[in-house]
Amino acid sequence: MPRKIRELIKELKRAGFVNRGGKGSHRNFKHKDGRILTISGKLGADAKPYQKKIAKEKIEKSTK
Repeated sequence: MPRKIRELIKELKRAGFVNRGGKGSHRNFKHKDGRILTISGKLGADAKPYQKKIAKEKIEKSTK
């Protein structure tokens, strides 16, 4: 079963990213060290491969 957008958002929040809001289905997340990430899609939608990859990279960098 593919990961959902809501699961990516939970992981980002656990890593210290804060939702800054957005327009429509876009959500902008910012980390205290300045990294920014935009996730688009409805909460129940499947996350696209590029979204999973980018989120994973940002989370790994924030834990170092």
